[in-house]
Amino acid sequence: MKKSLMLILTLVLTFTLAACGPNNAAKSNNSAEAPGAANETPANETPASELSGSILAVGSSALQPLVDQASKKFMDQHPKVSIQVQGGGSGTGLTQVSGGQADIGNSDVFAEEKLDAAQAGELVDHQVAVVAMAAVINPEITVDNLTKDQLVGIFTGKITNWKEVGGQDQKIQIVNRPSSSGTRATFEKYALGTKTEDLQGSIQEDSSGTVKKLVKETPGAIGYLALSYLDDSIKVVKYDGVEANEENVANGSYPVWAYEHMYTKGEPNEVVKAFLEYMVSDDVQNNDVVELGYIPAGKMQVKRDADGNITK
Repeated sequence: MKKSLMLILTLVLTFTLAACGPNNAAKSNNSAEAPGAANETPANETPASELSGSILAVGSSALQPLVDQASKKFMDQHPKVSIQVQGGGSGTGLTQVSGGQADIGNSDVFAEEKLDAAQAGELVDHQVAVVAMAAVINPEITVDNLTKDQLVGIFTGKITNWKEVGGQDQKIQIVNRPSSSGTRATFEKYALGTKTEDLQGSIQEDSSGTVKKLVKETPGAIGYLALSYLDDSIKVVKYDGVEANEENVANGSYPVWAYEHMYTKGEPNEVVKAFLEYMVSDDVQNNDVVELGYIPAGKMQVKRDADGNITK
């Protein structure tokens, strides 16, 4: 009886091990493969977390605040990437990216407006926003609106006193930009419709922050600034009765605006390309661009080419 019971128990144990053994082995093999499979990265792709390199972006002081702010957020996401942002004006940005001294040339103007055709043809245009510019005056001046003809008179030296345009008896002090400035080129092209000479006695300053400070502190001063620099410390005048705001720029009724370009010489390398793609991402366009007073390029209802032609 005992021998029969032992035989039965032996047979049950043998069948149980035979049934369970292969499955356990399979499960063990699968468990060993799973982590490796989850971490696999195609050989031709670099994980975003491993993006590394350095970028030098030079040029437009009007675009500088946006690039500076976005670059800090990009570097937070990619600790192995270093981005240096410098001003100097659109002409400097275009010249340096063309000459290979900078990875990105920031500019308020099309490359064709500053460089010869051969140099401009080597550059790739990346438009990241729109910037509008407004005439600004010392807050003590009682003028609220200036026509195109009045602005031309002021910046060509034919009008020298505010009483000639409806203000008080006070000498006009011009705060202009140097000839290399993209802001000056845009203002002359779309607000004045003509180039101007540097007038004796006028102040020249490229830094938008310094221009704002000079206009704020200098009696009778007039200059022009990107909307991103406007605040209550200075007075913004209408242009031919039209306010400089996003709605009027987007629908084409306010003409003093330009694209913000970030040019590269040829197609950008991996890290520059990633940064440029970040500049036009929803994160930057819906937050930084709006917060800093620029206009997302996607909101424009009109387009402008290098010759200034407007289309809808």
